[in-house]
Amino acid sequence: MTTPSTTTPTSPSAVQAAAAPHRRGSLGPVGLVLAGGVSVQFGAALAVNLMPRAGALGVVTLRLLAAAVVLLLICRPRLRGHSRTDWGTVLAFGVTLGAMNGLFYQAVARIPLGAAVTLEVLGPLALSVLASRRAVNAVWAGLALAGVFLLGGGGFGDLDLVGVAFALAAGAMWAAYIVFSARTGRRFPQADGLALAMAVGALLMLPLGIAESGAKLLDPVTIALGSAVAIMSSVLPYTLELLALRRLPASTFAIMMSLEPAMAATAGFLILGQSLSLIQAAAIALVIGASVGAVRTQVGRGKAALPEAATP
Repeated sequence: MTTPSTTTPTSPSAVQAAAAPHRRGSLGPVGLVLAGGVSVQFGAALAVNLMPRAGALGVVTLRLLAAAVVLLLICRPRLRGHSRTDWGTVLAFGVTLGAMNGLFYQAVARIPLGAAVTLEVLGPLALSVLASRRAVNAVWAGLALAGVFLLGGGGFGDLDLVGVAFALAAGAMWAAYIVFSARTGRRFPQADGLALAMAVGALLMLPLGIAESGAKLLDPVTIALGSAVAIMSSVLPYTLELLALRRLPASTFAIMMSLEPAMAATAGFLILGQSLSLIQAAAIALVIGASVGAVRTQVGRGKAALPEAATP
């Protein structure tokens, strides 16, 4: 739940703008993106450890609330001068953002983190394949499906089916997030739209978090840990990626986003003790390969690839 990567999460149009020539000295930006990815996934692992204290919906509520407060204080978005269409766009973006995070956290409460992110990344991958409309993308789709088949032990027999459904739904929301992120980025300056959308997502999840966790959300330790999740999974990676995208080609950035399942599996192993079998590792490798292939196909046609930062 990169979420979100998902950035600040950057829209595909912003990624295109950042794809300018600066190809020399890209080690610094690459390091920033890697640090952001590691922060997202280790933040997700911390969130899993926090769930026994506050529940999945409680954790995502704390994360979105803390991230919204920080972003609103930093961005101080202007509320006047926007059309109804502008507000409709940011409202849809916020609903998508809240749903993406809520569904992802429900998934990682039931299945390993690496598996959840692997299934979730199918959403942006499907969007990238559909946007390209080239025959070669049938190969990437086939690789991804093969990876999903292996990940499920030949039919998801080794994974909780409810968790699988939540992860796939989160992936669909991630794809929708990319679309609304682009639209919001065109209508609001800087990260103003993101800050407002984060507030919408937080308000959307607040009643659900209260219903599940109640007074547990007021526990100082829980609040502190939830704020740490917000910083690790939202504020810090969004800032690092924003800095990186000023000098990093869009193709490099998108390919690195395709490595999220591997980062998640590593975080799951180191923090949560979630080990992978050789078959599951091969499954994740297939999905990563499909994502990288789809990205390179898009770049070959002169388009920015669609997978983006803001993992939940």
